[in-house]
Amino acid sequence: MPQDIITPEDEQLIMAAIQEAEQNTSGEIRVHIENHCQGDVLDRATEVFAELHMHLTKLRNGVLFYMAIKDHQFAVIGDAGINANVPDHFWEDITAEVIRHFKQKKYATGLANGIKMAGQQLKTHFPFNREGDVNELRDDISFGK
Repeated sequence: MPQDIITPEDEQLIMAAIQEAEQNTSGEIRVHIENHCQGDVLDRATEVFAELHMHLTKLRNGVLFYMAIKDHQFAVIGDAGINANVPDHFWEDITAEVIRHFKQKKYATGLANGIKMAGQQLKTHFPFNREGDVNELRDDISFGK
């Protein structure tokens, strides 16, 4: 199970980064961790995005951090509303930051840093609206097999 590698302390660090990022944006961030990725990592991340109903946010501004920990696969993807607004290198910059930490087996730190980077861009394009903004997606980590 991925929970054998991601400790409860790691989970807290990652969830705190999500909550910090979401304080400044209406964007929604989720993390999904599983051991193995069947097929292409972007295809699998897209499947998980749909399984977690991330495409149902009002502004189509969900971001998924997907990791297959034992296969050393990682992807970060955003919904249509985000892709239409962020710079071209946005996803590549986040991926490079996360992988830099993964190579040192600092998975939680890598994810937390990437989440905070995403939050900065989301804040610019999808600012937090104090009136009526609701947390549309859970902040906890979802785990696969």
